[in-house]
Amino acid sequence: MRRPSLLALLFAAVLAVVVPGQAQAQSSGRLVTFDKDEIAIETAAGDRHIFEVELAVSPEQRAQGLMFRRSMAATAGMLFLFEGSRERAMWMKNTFIPLDMLFIDQGGVIVRIHERSVPQSLQAIASGQAVSAVLELNAGTSSRLSIKPGDRVIHPAFKSGS
Repeated sequence: MRRPSLLALLFAAVLAVVVPGQAQAQSSGRLVTFDKDEIAIETAAGDRHIFEVELAVSPEQRAQGLMFRRSMAATAGMLFLFEGSRERAMWMKNTFIPLDMLFIDQGGVIVRIHERSVPQSLQAIASGQAVSAVLELNAGTSSRLSIKPGDRVIHPAFKSGS
C-alpha cells in the first residue's frame, strides 16, 4: 500500500484549517438540513434581484454547504453566515455545481466576487479582506444580472437591515 507523501499530508492539514469541520462532516456520512430565507441584492444601477437562499449558520452546515448537489434553481443560493468579520476562504470539494461566490461585509456590501468556481476544486478561494458572509449562486448569475462589488445584499443578518 502506498503511503501519502509529506506534501499531500501538509496540503490536507492546510485545507482542514481553511475549511474547519470539513473532515468531520464528511466522515459522519450524514447530511445536515438548512433553513430557507429570502434575500435581495440591490445593484448600483438600481436593479433589485430576489433569491431564495438556504442559510448555512452552524459549523456543520457551513462545512457541508452545497456539496453533493447536482443542480440548483436559477433564483436559489446558499448564504454562509459567520460569527464576526475576518478574511474567509471557501473551496469546492465535493461540490458539483459551478458557482459564483459573493463575499459580503458586515454591512451587507459585496466586497469581492469570484465567478465561475471550478466544481470539485481544492483551490482555496479567499475573500481578500474581512467579511462576515459568503453568498453562493449558480455560476454566471453575477455577470448575467450585472451584480458587482459595491452592490448591497439586503437581509436581517447585515447591519444595513431588512
